[in-house]
Amino acid sequence: MTSSTISATTPDRDAARYRPIAVANWLLSVAFLVFIMVIVGGITRLTESGLSITEWKPIMGALPPLSEADWLSEFEKYKQIPEYIEITGPAGMTLADFKFIYFWEWVHRLLGRVIGLAFALPLLYFAVKRAIPAGYGWRLTGLLFLGGLQGFIGWWMVSSGLSELTDVSHFRLATHLLMALFILACLVWTALDLRRLAGGHTKPSRMTSFGLVVALVLFLQLLFGAYVAGLNAGYVSNTWPLMNDNFIPQGIDFTFGAWAAINNDPYLTHFIHRWWAWVTVGFLVVLARKVRSRSRMASIAIHSAFGTQILLGIATVMTGMDITLAVLHQAVGALVVAATAWGIHILGRQNPDPVVA
Repeated sequence: MTSSTISATTPDRDAARYRPIAVANWLLSVAFLVFIMVIVGGITRLTESGLSITEWKPIMGALPPLSEADWLSEFEKYKQIPEYIEITGPAGMTLADFKFIYFWEWVHRLLGRVIGLAFALPLLYFAVKRAIPAGYGWRLTGLLFLGGLQGFIGWWMVSSGLSELTDVSHFRLATHLLMALFILACLVWTALDLRRLAGGHTKPSRMTSFGLVVALVLFLQLLFGAYVAGLNAGYVSNTWPLMNDNFIPQGIDFTFGAWAAINNDPYLTHFIHRWWAWVTVGFLVVLARKVRSRSRMASIAIHSAFGTQILLGIATVMTGMDITLAVLHQAVGALVVAATAWGIHILGRQNPDPVVA
């Protein structure tokens, strides 16, 4: 074989070994599972199911109770926590009621395990096959770490409601939800970089100044959305645009100062979430316009996601927190994150740098 033949076939061997499209498709599949996880998490929260499993057993906990004796044992453990003693017990919770809330928390945890395996096993496969493009190994390892950390955060959240509180800490719930959405955005971003790599663009997209501002604005909206969920603040008003006939709702507790009220008062967190949404929409409109010339589809995705989200938010409020609408509101919130990540990624793409074949 001549030297010219060797030089001509080497890139083909590299292309066969490094499979950015395959890795990107895998990451998008995991992102879809995270999206489903966010939906199930919303159902778990809205059905008050999160404290039904009072122990954290990462391995053995994968199996639900299999006998009536097992169910009674789990129910007895639940009866020891404040939520049952002060709320569900006096309300007359039965074993059948307990099985319902246990189901959603068990599905939520099981899906977490499925996502862990769906990420770790293919990552190991791609690593053994040396199919991960150069520079992406650390990113994928970081995502694996974030997934493991999310599991710990989930238990840290649940544990806050097992001893003194009758519910989980809304700060910990916010941390858990925002981490899930951050992981979703990172999966989408990395998959987009890999798809561009497959097309000959070796430089990953970068975060621009405007992209960072949009991300921070959206972060605040998501944070207060998590507060609203954690504080059950959606129930304080079922009117829109006014809150109980007032623009600024009555009943805000400033006893411990403005900062405490911003982070803890259900009336104020609901008010902020309701109106910061329009600030967020303004920035997303600008983002969509900026990327329209490069990707019409991304622009449509951003507009469609936030438009649907606004309508769902209003409908959720006006129906007194209808569970179906509330779950859809959380689901589309995840789509807003994915679409925004796509738009910011497009905004930060650098000049084409084709790979020399």
